[in-house]
This record gives sequence, C-alpha cells and structure tokens, in this order.
Amino acid sequence: MRQITLAAIVSGLTVTGVLAHSKAEKTTPADAASVDAVDVIAIEFDDLMRVTAVSMTGPEGLVGVERETGMEPVSEFRARPPDDLPAGTYTVDWRGLSADGHPMQGTFSFTLAD
Repeated sequence: MRQITLAAIVSGLTVTGVLAHSKAEKTTPADAASVDAVDVIAIEFDDLMRVTAVSMTGPEGLVGVERETGMEPVSEFRARPPDDLPAGTYTVDWRGLSADGHPMQGTFSFTLAD
C-alpha cells in the first residue's frame, strides 16, 4: 500500500512539473500565414514567460527588431520590425525562461506578400 501511495505522489508531481512549462499559444503574424504588412511581432503565452532573446531572419538575412516588452515575465511579448521589410519569408526565433524557471524556445514563420 505504501509503495502505491508513493508511486501515485511521484507520478502526480511528474505530471504537474510537465504541465507547469509555459508555451506559446498564439503568434502575430500567425505561424505560416501570408500577410500584406507586419506592424508587430507578438507571442502570447499560456503562463508568464521571460523572453531573453528574439531574432528575425528574412530574405536578406538578419532583421533588427525593437523590443516593446522588457525582460520582465509577461504573458504577451511584443517587438516592432522595421517599416520597410521586403517581400519574402521571415522566421522568428525566441528563447526564454518559463514561470517555473525552465528554458524554453520556439520558432514561427510568415510570408510578407508583394
């Protein structure tokens, strides 16, 4: 009986630990979307996330983005791309620390139409 109880507790802690990681729920632009313009790069998380790095690459290489969101934990990260982006496919890579302190990362892409 004691072994079953201990196994149930350990199993419960393991499931809770896995569920505690923050994850990206929505991006702007949406992943794989084709858009006519990009005013903001945004990532919405299901729990607080401290985004420690973000980069965007496009048809001409690395693109500078200006963070609107600081280094504090947030449920939505925002950055502004340059106004004069050429048409093409763009990829956004991010890294951060979830609310439980685990390192997280993600990628999404979109196509800017002519």
